[in-house]
Amino acid sequence: MLQHLLKILSLAVLLQAVVACNSAPDKRTLQYLNTQGFGNRYSGNAEEENWLAIGDQLEINDSFNDDLKGVAATVDIDGTVVLPELGAVRVAGLTRTGVEALLMEKYSPYYDQLDIKARITTRNKKYFVFGEVSAQGEQPFPGDLTLFQAVTKANPNASTANLGRVRLIRADPKDPFVQTYDLGDMVSHGYSTFNVLVQEDDIIYVPPTLMAEVGYFIDTLIFPAKQVLTSLSTAIFSLSFFTGSGAFRNQQSIF
Repeated sequence: MLQHLLKILSLAVLLQAVVACNSAPDKRTLQYLNTQGFGNRYSGNAEEENWLAIGDQLEINDSFNDDLKGVAATVDIDGTVVLPELGAVRVAGLTRTGVEALLMEKYSPYYDQLDIKARITTRNKKYFVFGEVSAQGEQPFPGDLTLFQAVTKANPNASTANLGRVRLIRADPKDPFVQTYDLGDMVSHGYSTFNVLVQEDDIIYVPPTLMAEVGYFIDTLIFPAKQVLTSLSTAIFSLSFFTGSGAFRNQQSIF
C-alpha cells in the first residue's frame, strides 16, 4: 500500500514538472515583462522615509500663512492632490521631504515667506500572507513589523503550518528575493536570527507540513469519488423522502 502511494506521489510530481515546463513564458515574453517591470507605478521604503501612494492622505501646514494650515487632500488615482492656488499637483511616489521641497517651489510665487511641513497618513501600504494561515491575502502594512509578528497575526494553523520553512518573497522582474526562514527555531529555542523586518509589498508564504501535503494530495485523488458519493446520498435521501411522503398521503386517503 505504501509503495503504491509513493508511486502515485512520484507520478504527480513528474506531471507537475511537465506542466510547469509547458506553461513557462517564452524568451520574448520574459524580456518584455522584465523590460516593463510590471508592478505598482509608485514605490518606496516607508520605514526609511514615508512616501505617498494612491489613497494616502497628505496634510500640509505653514507657520507663516494661515490659509496653508491644516490643508488635507487624498492622493487620487492619477497620483495627484488638489491644493489651494495650485490645483492638481502630482505627488504620488514622493517622500515627505520631496513633497515639502516641491510645494515650497510651487507656492513661492504666491507668498513672501514659506515654511511648509508635510504629514503623510498611510492608508494604502500593504503586504501579503498566503498558505496555512486563517487570515490570507492583503494585509495593511503598519511599519516596524517583523516576520514573526506578521505570521502570528495571520493565525497559522497549529496542525498544518510548517513554521520551519516560512518563505519571504520580494518580487522583482529582474532580481527577486526569495528566502526561507525557520521561525520554529525561534519558538523552540528563542533564537531571533530569522526574525527579519517585513517590508511593504512583501509576500509571506507559510507552507504545509509534509503530513499535511500528503493529506491534501490524497484528498485531491479521492475528491471525484467524494463528489459522486455525495450526489448519490443526496439523491437517495430525496427519493426516500418523496416516497415516504407519498406513502403517508396514501395512508391518509385510506382513512
